[in-house]
Amino acid sequence: MKHLHTIILSLILLTAASCEEYTDLTPKGALVVETADQFYEMVSLPNRGYPINNFQYLVDDQWMKESNVIGVTPNINTINFTFDETTDRVSLINNSSFYNQAYTYINRWNTIITLVDDSKGESGTKQLAKAEAKINRAYDHFLLVNHYAKGYDPQTAANDGGICIMDKFDLEAQPSKSTVAQVYDFIQKDIEDALPYLQEKPRDVYHPSLAFAYAFKAKVHLFKREIALAKEAAEKSLSYNNKIFDMVAYSAQGGPNVLSVPAANNIEVLSYQYMTGYNEMNFAYQNIISPELRTLFGTNDARFNLFFNTTSTTNLDQGSNTAYWATVYTRFFYPTVGMKTTEVYLMLAECYAREDKLTEAVDILNTLRAKRILSGTVNLTVPATRKETMELVINERRKELLLGFNRFFDLKRLNTETEYAKTITRVFPIVNKTVPQKTYTLLPNSRLYIIPFPLSVLIKNPKLTLNTDEKVPF
Repeated sequence: MKHLHTIILSLILLTAASCEEYTDLTPKGALVVETADQFYEMVSLPNRGYPINNFQYLVDDQWMKESNVIGVTPNINTINFTFDETTDRVSLINNSSFYNQAYTYINRWNTIITLVDDSKGESGTKQLAKAEAKINRAYDHFLLVNHYAKGYDPQTAANDGGICIMDKFDLEAQPSKSTVAQVYDFIQKDIEDALPYLQEKPRDVYHPSLAFAYAFKAKVHLFKREIALAKEAAEKSLSYNNKIFDMVAYSAQGGPNVLSVPAANNIEVLSYQYMTGYNEMNFAYQNIISPELRTLFGTNDARFNLFFNTTSTTNLDQGSNTAYWATVYTRFFYPTVGMKTTEVYLMLAECYAREDKLTEAVDILNTLRAKRILSGTVNLTVPATRKETMELVINERRKELLLGFNRFFDLKRLNTETEYAKTITRVFPIVNKTVPQKTYTLLPNSRLYIIPFPLSVLIKNPKLTLNTDEKVPF
């Protein structure tokens, strides 16, 4: 298989039914790839979507309209929203668009990595195509392991169940599950292999840049608590792109109703991946923020004031103190799955806080807040302790890195540290008076944070086992 010189471009349309079958090909076209430049072009993949349905409500930042919970037959959304550990999640997640799409993308990257060397063309183009595909492959494995496995804990990662590593284009592959530590080792090797060949300014925005690659490297180190290495990588990323979009000035200009800032015009964007595709955050009813997050924003934060609706009687329960994202993607593009420069600033601030360089950490937060806070207190004062400074960083991350993967991943990684672990409580319902109000609790070590593999995958690949103590119905 490694000596193939041509492939069918219809592999874009593949569906990864399981780790074992993720390379199934369904040829539907006649366009053949046989040159290095064509392989390089394959890296550019607009509209990469990573649905968050399986975990969307397992965070303290999102909310559901009460009519979508009360009296509704249990589904994965209501189970997650009410932190219900008694209902059978495994049977309810028969398929997963996220799982399928992530492994489909990995299949694409593996095709490039495996076959490009035997194609026609310049060696430099082959090296570049392979490097970019490796960064993308690492990124998809990172999303998968943080979805389906326990957050990285240096004390247990070598034994914690992870995901299937797919490291080559192989129709006969029958992979077994790797540990969390093995997956992270694989991710970091791909990153290091790719970095020497990546470009500061790729051919188009869908090719990974050096700024993105170093930002991703910093994120992986941070999740592993390799703080010095995370700081070094974050600083390197900012040396390529340190721009922050000025929302204070944007507000003065009239905001998204006056001046559109689509994806290509947002100077902060380092990579283009989406929750839903080009129509990122275009489904208002699915992006309701919790009373807790709305209160955290306050009244003078441009990130809230410019983009959220608090008055709708259709998408909100009046009196619930919730709000929803009400800005279409053509008016303003706000990355949620891909990375942006402000995340790099926030990672750097966290590194400083963890090193007890509290003034430096708060200085970075204030640099960001100067572009976000409309009035009142812009500059935060330096707390007396590391924990208080970390709380400032975490709160700023919640406000800046909205609605996609970030809060879920942050809760998982921080919950592995006693000092920063959080028990989430949710009082519900707030408005409806016909059912008793209850307090729902999500403990830091809840198995709900580890999403079960789709049932269809577990049936087809007996080597793949759940990473929780839940039972499979076969």
